[in-house]
Amino acid sequence: MASVANPVQSPIRASRFSSLYVSPIRISPSIVPLKTRSLASRASGLSFSPLSEKLKPTKPVGVSGEPLRFSGWNQQLRRRGRDEFPVVAAAAADAEGRDIEIDGYTKPSKSFAERFPFLITGFFFFMWYFLNVIFNILNKKVYNYFPYPYFVSVIHLLVGVAYCLVSWAVGLPKRAPINMELLALLFPVAFCHALGHVMSNVSFAAVAVSFTHTIKALEPFFNAAASQFVLGHQIPLSLWLSLAPVVIGVSMASLTELSFNWTGFISAMISNIAFTYRSIYSKKAMTGMDSTNVYAYISIIALLFCIPPAVFIEGPKLLQYGFKDAIARVGLYKFLSDLFWIGMFYHLYNQLATNTLERVAPLTHAVGNVLKRVFVIGFSIVVFGNKISTQTGIGTAIAIAGVAIYSLIKANMEEQKRKAAAASASAS
Repeated sequence: MASVANPVQSPIRASRFSSLYVSPIRISPSIVPLKTRSLASRASGLSFSPLSEKLKPTKPVGVSGEPLRFSGWNQQLRRRGRDEFPVVAAAAADAEGRDIEIDGYTKPSKSFAERFPFLITGFFFFMWYFLNVIFNILNKKVYNYFPYPYFVSVIHLLVGVAYCLVSWAVGLPKRAPINMELLALLFPVAFCHALGHVMSNVSFAAVAVSFTHTIKALEPFFNAAASQFVLGHQIPLSLWLSLAPVVIGVSMASLTELSFNWTGFISAMISNIAFTYRSIYSKKAMTGMDSTNVYAYISIIALLFCIPPAVFIEGPKLLQYGFKDAIARVGLYKFLSDLFWIGMFYHLYNQLATNTLERVAPLTHAVGNVLKRVFVIGFSIVVFGNKISTQTGIGTAIAIAGVAIYSLIKANMEEQKRKAAAASASAS
């Protein structure tokens, strides 16, 4: 018996892949003829009979609201889509035209930081400079009525450690695990950090803030010398020549600085050396830990290094008349609040500096460091009314210009190394 097929017209709404490729491809709805069959013989099950006229019309076939699944090659499609397609989000439409999800892919919406990255980076720079300037000004004001830099250094680190412990307790950030091997790597970094920090504060207490920062402009010179003679890295002649203005400018500023004394000068120089070796040991202590956790552990260890000299050098004076004189001059509340805020500003500006420098290129990093020192020197002169001679001003300007030239040359060298490494990696 011959079978008769009665075509049934059923509209099917095809899926729309709006963002699977670069150019969206829309598949227009099409009419697909469907042939229905009925079982005519129980024996063979192969013959077809006409569709009964009494049957109700077939409902339109559409895509259900469930996520589409591509059996067999689903995983391969997902993997190839991530690697080859410029846009990973894909959307489909259900029978009513609503967008639905295809196998877990949804079109991501950009956050404010992704849409305006330059505003976020600019905000980080602003907060870094702002906190650094406030710290230097408030720190110097405390030394005017409480000249105990060893104890103040302990307060800086103590407040920062308390901040880190609270942050760990609430999980912002989550504390990274540490063992004896990591501690052994971080110990020399923390010691150099503690020594440089204490010596910087001794210099701040002895001379003007602007003069201390002028001396600390020599830090690139010590970094280059350590890289050449300690690490064995070959420093180009152009980099050495760029350091000549730094040395000349600092020398000019030191000879006529009105607040000059040897304690402030030598302490700032020791700070430069300590921070140079901190950089060297930091390169050897690459632990894979994020910078926030690394700085927290370094602060804790550095605090342990700073407590003994504060107790033995300044402890008797503090108990005898140091605290009494400070409280008599400004009151207990202001004295305690000043100590707390200088510690908080110290930790926050260092943390913001780390977060800022992680967001920018080496060249921007170099320019940012130079501008920060200019801001601190300028604001300290305005706030404290420090009188400087013409030669000191010229020498400071020459030193800062030399640091800028050195930083730009070094940043370009680092960028070339990075590009060369990336090119060799892609070639291999």
